[in-house]
Amino acid sequence: MPKFTPAPESVVRIFDEAISAIPLIERRKMFGYPCAFVRGQMLCGVFADRIMLRLSEADKAEYLELPGAKTFEAMPGRPMREYVELTPKIMDSAPELSGWLQRGLAYIETLPPKEPKKSKPKSKK
Repeated sequence: MPKFTPAPESVVRIFDEAISAIPLIERRKMFGYPCAFVRGQMLCGVFADRIMLRLSEADKAEYLELPGAKTFEAMPGRPMREYVELTPKIMDSAPELSGWLQRGLAYIETLPPKEPKKSKPKSKK
């Protein structure tokens, strides 16, 4: 497992401000980074100094046409199918960031709710 670097406070602040306007968000941590879930489905999250966002196939294709846009890869060479890495320009623009988050949210709302995983009972030895 690769060692993950802590997220800069500025990126976490951008993330928190952006998701605060979205109802029904559940904020959880994955690999030590804040992520946002709606009905159990991940919408977006921080990874190191980046923010990743889940989009529909059509929105992802449109996003990837933007200058500097790319598919999100937690590990080089291993792209996450539905996720893009937000460009610094979008991260620095609250209206643009909000617009893309709304597109991601619209996609998440088409997916079935994901039930929380049940914890396995501990075996007695």
